[in-house]
Order: sequence, then structure tokens, then C-alpha cells
Amino acid sequence: MTTELDVVAIAVFAFFFILVTVMGFMAARWKRGETLAHIDEWGLGGRKFGTWVTWFLVGGDFYTAYTVIAVPAAVYAAGAYGFFALPYTIIVYPFVFLVMPKLWKRAKDHGYVTAGDVVFGQYGSRGLELAVAITGVLAVMPYIALQLVGMAAVIKALGLTGELPLAIAFIILALYTYSAGLRAPALIAFVKDIMIYIAVLAAVALIPWELGGYGAVFQAADQAFQAKGAGGLLLGGNQMVAYATLALGSALAAFMYPHTLTGIFASASANTIRKNAALLPAYTLLLGLLALLGYMGHAAHLNVASPNDVVPALFQTLFPSWFAGFAFAAIAIGALVPAAVMSIGAANLFTRNFWKAYVDPGVSHAGEAQVAKVTSLVVKVGALLVIVLLPTQFALDLQLLGGVWILQTLPAVVFGLYVGWFRAPALLAGWAVGFFGGSWIVWTDGLKPLHAVSFGGGSVTVYAGLLALAANIVVAVLVNLVAAPRVARTA
Repeated sequence: MTTELDVVAIAVFAFFFILVTVMGFMAARWKRGETLAHIDEWGLGGRKFGTWVTWFLVGGDFYTAYTVIAVPAAVYAAGAYGFFALPYTIIVYPFVFLVMPKLWKRAKDHGYVTAGDVVFGQYGSRGLELAVAITGVLAVMPYIALQLVGMAAVIKALGLTGELPLAIAFIILALYTYSAGLRAPALIAFVKDIMIYIAVLAAVALIPWELGGYGAVFQAADQAFQAKGAGGLLLGGNQMVAYATLALGSALAAFMYPHTLTGIFASASANTIRKNAALLPAYTLLLGLLALLGYMGHAAHLNVASPNDVVPALFQTLFPSWFAGFAFAAIAIGALVPAAVMSIGAANLFTRNFWKAYVDPGVSHAGEAQVAKVTSLVVKVGALLVIVLLPTQFALDLQLLGGVWILQTLPAVVFGLYVGWFRAPALLAGWAVGFFGGSWIVWTDGLKPLHAVSFGGGSVTVYAGLLALAANIVVAVLVNLVAAPRVARTA
């Protein structure tokens, strides 16, 4: 893939980037309440986003720039195994339909802003609240950094070198997020999603035409996998359980992240969430089409240094410069929306579940909003420093651990919506076993998400996060059974 300056592509890219920058600063006046000096207004958009705004916002922070880059890259490198993202985004929406309206109502009724607020309100435990909040911040930080990986891929394709273009883009993002809060990514998400739909639909319609049709695409991919002796168009026998557990674990984790929960809490009603659970699978269709770009990379005989370069290389090789610039702008804007929501989600957690809980319990609403604004800036700077100063693999490894970590908050956040049996010490013990045990499994496996489990003379490969969650729940149940009689005797 050439790295020569593409002036036309850069001009188109700059136009759309400037457009969303203007929209980001204008968003402070969009659907505005009496003041932005309130964390409900700055961090949750006043909790009044309707069906369409929520659809674009949740889709915008769920299907990110890194998704656009990474899913085709996984399919390019591993074949069918890279399609695990499809069943996971199908499984997740029934979960959203059933669970999230209840969680939204709990948050709305009590003025909760974060998952940590929900947990403290349910169990009255600062320890459990802090565990959930720390897990959320740790899990989302590398996720923000990976949005920069997606943006860096298209900046490199434009022929721009050095870290300055990336830094400028993120500084602009930081400024309008500070100014407008959640309204900025919510407004920009409209443009971002429409642009990505146009780019992907054009790609899956026109690229196969250039390459001789889908038959030729699949044949070329099959030959490439056979030549390197790894990957394939179909799952192997030992991949079935791994594929299924990775999809299930990823689905359960997806809406535990601070950014996805922020989109849920910002919704205007429980019915808005149910409608979105019915409408959001349209993004899964887009994701399936997007994944096929990985196979098209083989058919186009691309010479790329990394699988992450496949999508930019396809657009640059097979489309005119102006459309490549448009597609690259879509991907870059696709980094800004989720990165903004992620930083807001992390800032909300820090403000409500650390600053207010331990530093300044009497902080005013305006003070909360100010702390959250400053924290959002710090989070973005931290993510930028990770990409600039550390190898990209560092962010990738941390994000892999992040999925295992955030899954361990599910019992504390969700179980209390349905049963009142669990106690905070039991859930905290379960979280600790799942968090540290899951981290140990992933670390000893060489930072791989899958773990081989032996039984009956054979073995199956299972997603480490799901193993850790199972241990989490078992420990929570056992500790609760031991502790419950003592509580009853004390009473």
C-alpha cells in the first residue's frame, strides 16, 4: 500500500472532518437543558435521547473505527473464525431487550449515572461500587486507545506521517467533548453512521465486481489459507466450542462497558431501549458485509504489512481518490464518536464513584460536571500517550484483558435487578476471583483469549472470560450460602 500523499483524498477527508468538528461545537446548543453544569446534562445528554438518536449513538459507540478495521483484519488473517462478531451481535440484543429497560428504570428513578451508582444503591457497599468502577475505567482505557489505532491506519493510508495529525484530531475531539458533553458524539453519530453505510455498501457491491464476483473472492481466499496452512472458509472441528463461547462471552460483556451503558442511561424511556434492541440488528447486517472485506483482500492480492491495513488498502487500490478520502473520513469519524462516549463514561465513573464517594462527598452538581469534564480530557490524553509512546500490541493485549475484566461486573450490576438474595461480600468475592483468575488465565496463555480445558481424556477450547465468569458466579453463590445463615442469626 502506497504511503505517498494523496492530495484529493486528503482534501475530501479534511472537508468531512471539519464538518463534524463544527457539529461537535454546535452540539452544546442541541437539545440543551437549562444548563450543562450538571452531570446528567453533560454526561447523559439530559436523559432525553429518543429512538433515532439512541440508535445512532449506541450503534456509533458499539460499532467503532477499530471494528471497521479489526473485523475484516481478523477474517483476512484467520478466515471463518473472524466471523465470531456476527453471532455475538445477534445474541446481545435479546439481552439488551430483557435487561437494559430494567437497568434504565433503576437509574432513572434514583438519579444514577453509572453502573457503580446502581451497585451502591442496591447493596450499599463502597467496596463493591469501587470494584465495578475501577473495572470499568481499566476496561475502557485501552478501548479508547484502539480507536486511535483505527484512525492511525487511515492517516497512514493518506500518506501523512508522524504522530501530529493523530494528536491534532484527538485534541479537537477533546475540546468539543469538553464543551458539549454527550450531545457532541450523539449529533456526530448521524453523519458517521450514514458515511460508513455508504462506504461499506459501495465496497461490497463494487469490489467483487472488480475482482470477478464473489465466487472468485471466496476461491482466492480459500487458496490463500491453504497456501499458508492456517485459517479457512469453514470452522475446524476444534474451533466450534471456542467460537461459540467467544461469541457468548463477548455478547454478555458488550453492554457492561461504560460507553454502552452511557448510551442506555441517556435514553428517554425504557421503550426507547426496547425499540433499539429491535432496530440495532441492522448494524449486524452491516458488520457481516464489512467482514467480507477480509476475503476481498486476498482476492485483490494486497501486499500489506499488517492485517489492519487491509481495509484502507482496498479503498485506496480499487476506488478513485475522492471516494477513498470519503471512506477514510468515515472510519476516522467512526473513531471520534466511540472515543468521546468512552471518555465520558470513564469520567462519569471517576466523578461519581471515586471523587464524590471519597474526595468530596458534598460536591455540587456544577462541581461534578466540572470534575467529569476535566477527567474526560485526562482520559483522552492517556489514551493518546499509550499509542504514541507504547507499542500498539500493548493496547491490543490490554483490550483483550478488558473484555475478560468487564464481564466480571455482570453479576453485581444485573443480578440485583431480579433477585435480592445476593449480598455485597459474596459478589465482591466472586468479582475478585473472576477478575484476578481471568487475568491469570489470559496471562499464562500468552495473552490469548481462549483456554484449553481438559476432561475425559480430551480437551475443549473455551473463552477465558466465560470461564472466569463461571468461577465468579460459583464463588458468589457459595459465599452467600455461608454468609446468609450468619446474617439471619445476627438479625
